[in-house]
Amino acid sequence: MSIPFIDLKSQYRRIEDAVKRGIDGVLEHGAYVMGPEITELENRLSNYCGVRHGIGCASGTDALIMALMALEVGPGDAVFTTPFTFMATAESVALLGATPIFVDVDPVTFNIDPDDLRRRIDAVHDTRPDLTPKGVIAVDLFGQPADYDRIEPLAHNNGLFLIVDAAQSFGATCKGKSVCSLGDMACTSFFPAKPLGCYGDGGMVFTHNDELRKLLVSIRVHGMGDDRYDNVRLGINGRLDSIQAAVLLAKFEIFAEEVGKRQEVADRYAALLADVEGVTAPTVREGNTSVWAQYSILARDAAHRAELMDRLKAASIPSAIYYPKPLHLQQAFAHLGYGKGDFPVCEGVGERIFSLPMHPYLAAEAQETIVQALRG
Repeated sequence: MSIPFIDLKSQYRRIEDAVKRGIDGVLEHGAYVMGPEITELENRLSNYCGVRHGIGCASGTDALIMALMALEVGPGDAVFTTPFTFMATAESVALLGATPIFVDVDPVTFNIDPDDLRRRIDAVHDTRPDLTPKGVIAVDLFGQPADYDRIEPLAHNNGLFLIVDAAQSFGATCKGKSVCSLGDMACTSFFPAKPLGCYGDGGMVFTHNDELRKLLVSIRVHGMGDDRYDNVRLGINGRLDSIQAAVLLAKFEIFAEEVGKRQEVADRYAALLADVEGVTAPTVREGNTSVWAQYSILARDAAHRAELMDRLKAASIPSAIYYPKPLHLQQAFAHLGYGKGDFPVCEGVGERIFSLPMHPYLAAEAQETIVQALRG
């Protein structure tokens, strides 16, 4: 049995006609960048999320950069975020000359720990007179919302903005609200492997704020004013391709169904893994839903993880580690002065975590094969 880690081919077979119609429509009208599909996609996704504005852009990374630029983040500013995430989260902060301040993670959800966030904010106020605390980027790792009931008031009561990095969590909910409706802005990615992904790169920023929407629209196209050759601020080339928007519109038709199927797959995994010794299945906090961008489990320790992944490999079952080296130990951030042991929960999770195949079309028989391989 061949078991793909992510199965985009089965999905494409369902939506092939719709995808081709959408692409043909772009080829017919010829507006390949920022065509009418962009506005349609922005309207449909913002309505889905219950937020006033969606601003499409070229990638999830551009979404973060645009959001930070709209909030005038720059040198001397401190932005608090997690080291247990993809490089783009903190990279976006550093590219604008600001300083990422890392915060340890919750041992259950692997998302930013509100208690440590409070400590790190106080520490910057007390020990870093060269930095001005400016904001928080909370990441919804693997598709599960961070603890926004605590993080959002903590940020705003300290005069900080809150950006939701929903690159992996578009479609997830926190206490009945879309994660993309939370914070001052939310940023998502449409990279092909995401729960809602295109066939290249794409992203979107969501906000309720009319003024932020105007800034984001300007920043997206080189800081344009009323005319694209009237540049009123610095911006980027963050435009979304029309073909990618057409693909996303076709995929969005079945998105809600696929989110439900992902939950079914996650529930089956939880039941099957319940009696596998030394393995901890993921837990979603009460009142929240996950879109299960990845299904990541914890082994007993690093040696046990290697043993389990070897068993999967021997059975021709793919697995992956997200993320093998936390950001505070990456060479790109060596200048920040962090070292091993500074974020013990993050580092401990990083030594034990690995991800199993996860997609809406993963059959029960395949899951039984995967878990049987883990049992050895």
